[in-house]
Amino acid sequence: MSPRIRSLCSVLRTRPELRDALVAALLLAVGLPQYFLDRVPPELGYHPPDLRSAALIVAVTGAVAVRQRLPMTVLVLVLAGEMALAALGYPPSVADVVALLLAIYSVAAHRALAHSALGGVLAVVGLNVVLAMLPEPLSLINYLTNMTLVVGVWWLGRSLRLRRAYLTELEDRTSRLERARGSDARAARVEERSRIARELHDVVAHHVSVMTVQAGAARRILDRNPEGAREALGTIEEVGRTALSEMRRIVGVLRTDRDAEAQEPRLAPQPGMGDVGELVDSVRETGLAVQLWVEGESRALSPGVDLAAFRLIQEALTNTLKHAGPQARAWVRLRYTDRDLTVEVEDDGRGAATSIGDNGDNPGHGLVGMYERVALYGGELRIGPRMGGGFGVRARFPLEA
Repeated sequence: MSPRIRSLCSVLRTRPELRDALVAALLLAVGLPQYFLDRVPPELGYHPPDLRSAALIVAVTGAVAVRQRLPMTVLVLVLAGEMALAALGYPPSVADVVALLLAIYSVAAHRALAHSALGGVLAVVGLNVVLAMLPEPLSLINYLTNMTLVVGVWWLGRSLRLRRAYLTELEDRTSRLERARGSDARAARVEERSRIARELHDVVAHHVSVMTVQAGAARRILDRNPEGAREALGTIEEVGRTALSEMRRIVGVLRTDRDAEAQEPRLAPQPGMGDVGELVDSVRETGLAVQLWVEGESRALSPGVDLAAFRLIQEALTNTLKHAGPQARAWVRLRYTDRDLTVEVEDDGRGAATSIGDNGDNPGHGLVGMYERVALYGGELRIGPRMGGGFGVRARFPLEA
C-alpha cells in the first residue's frame, strides 16, 4: 500500500463525515446513470424519469452524508423522498433503496434502544406506505422479502452497536485494571521499602549495640587486661563483618542490574527461629546474661512469621543491651502450641523508661517495627515495664494465618 493511500485511509478513519460524503457521492455516481439508462416497461404504469425525479434522488442520497450525526433526521428525509417518488409515480432506483437501508442501519447503530426502536417502526410503516402507493401489484413473497430486509438491517445495526458497547466496556475495564495494577505495584514498592528499612534498622541497631558494648569493655580493661581487650576487639571485628554481610544481603535485592546467577551465591537465606541460639550466644559474648527456654515442640513456620519472630527477639535484646545497664539479665521464652507461637523477652534492668521512647513520648523505629511486624501476621504485641523492675516484650503469632 502506497503512503498516499495509507494517508487517505487514516483520514477516512478519523473523519466519518468525510467517509459518509464519499459514500453518498458514490451512490449518486452509480445510481443516477442506472436510473436514466434502465428501461421500465410502460405497462407497469411508472412515470418516465425526468429532472424532478433526479432532484428527489439527489436529495435522498445526499442526506446519507450526515447519517451518523443526524441518523433520525436522515431516516425521515429518506422516507419522505421515497414517498414523494412513489406518489408521483416514479420507479425506485438503486440509489434511494440503498440510502433507505443505510438510514435504517444508522438509526439502529448510532442511537439508544428507544430511538432506534422508533426508527425501526417508522421504517416499517413508511415502507408499507411506499409499497402501497406503487402502481404495480406486489406479490406476498416480494412484500415479505422487503420487510425481512428492513428488519434484518435494523437488527444488524443493533447488534453492531451492542458489540461496540461491549468492546468499549472491555477497554474501560482493562484500563481500570491497568491503573489498579499500577497502584498495587506502587503500594508494593512502598511496602518493600518499609520492609527493607525495618530490616536495616534491626541489623544495624543490633550489631552496633554489640560493638558499642564491646568497645566500652575493651576501653575499661585495656590497661589491666590486654588479652581480654584483644578478645573484645576481635569480637567487634567479627560483629562488624557480620553486620556488613547482612546489610549487603538485604540491599542486594534492590540491585536489578545483576545477573540472577551472579546474585545467587552472594545472597544468603533470611534468618529465622533456627538462628535464635546463635543470636543468644552472640549477645552473651557482650557480657549480658541471657537464658533461652523453649516450651512445646518446635514447628516449621511460614517464612514471614519465621523472620518476624527472629527480628522481634533481635530488637528486644538490642534494646536490653542499650538500656538495661551493665548488671542486667535477660530471658527469652519461646512457647509453641498447635495454634500459635508466643515469644517473650524480658530483662531486670533499669532501662524501662528509656526503652519505650527514643525521643520524648514518641516510640523509636525499633518498637514501631515490632508493632508492624506482628500486626502484619495478625498477631498481638504487648510492650512495657515488668512488675518488680525491668522491661518485657510479649508477642503472639497465630500459626493458622
